[in-house]
Amino acid sequence: MTGPTAGPLGEADTAAEPPAPPPEPSLGRKVGSAARWSLVNTVVMRLGNFATGIVLARFFLGPEAWGVYGIAQTVLLVLLSANELGVSLAIVRWEGDPRRFAPTVLTLSAVSSGLLYAALFASAPAVAEVLGSPEASGVLRVMCLCVVLDGLSQVPAGFLTREFAQGRRMAIDGLNFVLSTAVTLLLAVEGWGAMSFAVGSVVGNVAALAGCCLAAPGTLKFGWDREQARALLRFGLPLAGASMLALGVVNVDTMVVGASLDQLALGFYVLAFNISGWPVRIISEAARRVSFAGFSRLAASPAALASGFGRALGVVVTGTVPLCVLLAVLAGPIVDLVYGDRWGPAAAALPWLMALGLVRIGCELAYDCLVAVGRRRSLIGVQGLWLVLLVPALLIGARSGGIVGVAQGHVVVACGIVVPVFLTALHRAGIRLGTVGRACAWPLLGGAAMTLVVLGLERLLGDGVLALLATGAAGLLCYALCVLPSRAFLRGSGPKAAAEPAAG
Repeated sequence: MTGPTAGPLGEADTAAEPPAPPPEPSLGRKVGSAARWSLVNTVVMRLGNFATGIVLARFFLGPEAWGVYGIAQTVLLVLLSANELGVSLAIVRWEGDPRRFAPTVLTLSAVSSGLLYAALFASAPAVAEVLGSPEASGVLRVMCLCVVLDGLSQVPAGFLTREFAQGRRMAIDGLNFVLSTAVTLLLAVEGWGAMSFAVGSVVGNVAALAGCCLAAPGTLKFGWDREQARALLRFGLPLAGASMLALGVVNVDTMVVGASLDQLALGFYVLAFNISGWPVRIISEAARRVSFAGFSRLAASPAALASGFGRALGVVVTGTVPLCVLLAVLAGPIVDLVYGDRWGPAAAALPWLMALGLVRIGCELAYDCLVAVGRRRSLIGVQGLWLVLLVPALLIGARSGGIVGVAQGHVVVACGIVVPVFLTALHRAGIRLGTVGRACAWPLLGGAAMTLVVLGLERLLGDGVLALLATGAAGLLCYALCVLPSRAFLRGSGPKAAAEPAAG
């Protein structure tokens, strides 16, 4: 028996449908509804995390504790990128009834996650020492229990993604957030420092696993089929490798700062990087919860895929640019106002990291599209090239300019090399440069105009609270006026869009 293969939707899925409504509008409605739920979910969760981070940074945790947390979070994210060997994506991507191969997926995911955690538990002291934070060893061992919990939740969460059930996913994430935040704040008040993050994360992930099992009943069943396992590993291992490289690209800077600079600089950098991730998490995370499933359904039609990718990229970039501009141009006043004067050095790296955040959003969407069309070798090549070039650039930047030099090294490599390579890979997949340019032109023009307005008003009005609010509002109004001409394209209702295949 061989595992299912990726391909277009089978005729059995549409044979009973009336001939009038084609399948694409139905898919578009599913994707649209899921995207709205996902965006609401992400915004609510991120605003909650944002408020929690402010409370912790202002009142309970200093830069040193943030540095320890940053190291533990970095190691956790790298492990999570490959903890299930990439096989869980088959739940979303493969045709047919996923319950036939889901038990084998769960077994592979659980075993690989457990082995990864065992290796991390044994090597935690050495890892923490190499990364410049020996005291992070205990935090690593507790926080990375989330690797095992995440491995167990991959199958039920995959079913929710496949069904575009983002409403149920929001309830699960809400439960995770409430419990993890409550435990983290309680332990921080009691003086647990960075360990409060670790324990809170574990509690929240336990709740999320239980929620996924309730929302997708009957999916947490172990089983084994040797032929299915072989097919799953052939499908998943390249994706796991590409995902690990991608997470390495995002997190190697924390390792470089920890190893090259002191722990105080690491704390400032982690805070700045977390701030720069707000737009990425709010916009990109919401999009990525539905983009892979949506692109997978369109993979059989190059024209529909190109149209769908162009509109998705346009929506994501349009929503992200104003946030990036505000956080870059007003970095100093925002950091001082929100986190306090002692965190001021973090603002120096923020403008560069905001530029990186904008690039990351486009690259992550391109990543999902290339995975959906089976360009796994291209992804591994792109991510590997990015990481190989990034490490020396970050080391040089750290030695010459501290955390600002690290941020600059990120931007130089991403914009100068990685973006052109991604564009080439997309072109080979049938998505031409004109599609990408059309999606990004109006947002980038609006961002440039908004930057000029915000800079001028900041000099004129100052950086008080009311002045910042007025400056931000004027900048957003300017941006909205600039991107108005693209609204028909973003909604898929323009003359050209009407002639293109529906892409959701």
